[in-house]
Amino acid sequence: MIRMPGESFRGNLPPLTQFEATLRDSLRRHVEKLANDIGERNYLHYKGLVRAADFLDTSFAEAGYSVKQQGYTIDNKTYYNLEVEIPGTERPDEIVIIGGHYDSVYNSPGANDNGTGAAATLEVARLFAGKKPARTLRFVEFVNEEPPFFFSENMGSLVYAKSCKKRNEKIVAMLSLETMGYYSDQIGSQKYPAPLDAVYPLQGNFIAFIGNVASSSLVRDVVASFRSHTQFPSEAAALPGEISGVSWSDQWSFWQQGYPGIMVTDTAPFRYPYYHTQQDTADKVDYERFARVVAGE
Repeated sequence: MIRMPGESFRGNLPPLTQFEATLRDSLRRHVEKLANDIGERNYLHYKGLVRAADFLDTSFAEAGYSVKQQGYTIDNKTYYNLEVEIPGTERPDEIVIIGGHYDSVYNSPGANDNGTGAAATLEVARLFAGKKPARTLRFVEFVNEEPPFFFSENMGSLVYAKSCKKRNEKIVAMLSLETMGYYSDQIGSQKYPAPLDAVYPLQGNFIAFIGNVASSSLVRDVVASFRSHTQFPSEAAALPGEISGVSWSDQWSFWQQGYPGIMVTDTAPFRYPYYHTQQDTADKVDYERFARVVAGE
């Protein structure tokens, strides 16, 4: 479950390409908009959540997409998942979903968690605009991932995944983009839940691809693809969902419906010292390394 194809990149990172530099600047603007301009966005700061949804909706539309809003009501307030789609040209019934949640935890501006995931979803969608993929591609900004909705029937991604199942949709892969922007070369900067601390690197300078055991084939395919064309450190594992952290994002919702899903992450609380705090601000994000990861997707 932890032996993966290919090898993680080692050594000095090459200079950013012009494409990566442009991507870096776009990602920075999105994260700063969400964390600095809008700020806290959750059920207790509903206006911030609405402003974030409006920003994401407009950004998708500016990239040429028609945005579908999936609304649902909690305590007389409506919350929205935002979806855009590119129909597949060869296997349109096979659907790949790339998404991240745009809400922030209470009392945090949520720059890395999960402004980075929301921004990455926008940018990957923009990069695919006008392309003709073999499978159908869907990009989704999910609401209400954070407590008190986490692991509940009102978690935005679970509402969405249940609707997919009800329509008998064939989702062949779900990539949850979660807390992706913090990196450190310092020895000891990376922590793990036991027993993984005996296996993986002690430097928090890599991107991780994490799935449950049922999603092991997807984990292997994704990390193999990333390593084949991206010069950036990467680690991957397919693990029991009961291990601390493995299920802590929107891929969990898709597992509940029998769909394969993985989390793409900097490992959040196992590395990021500002996780779920007021200090999760836009200046903490390493935009150069973040851009390299998004370019590699």
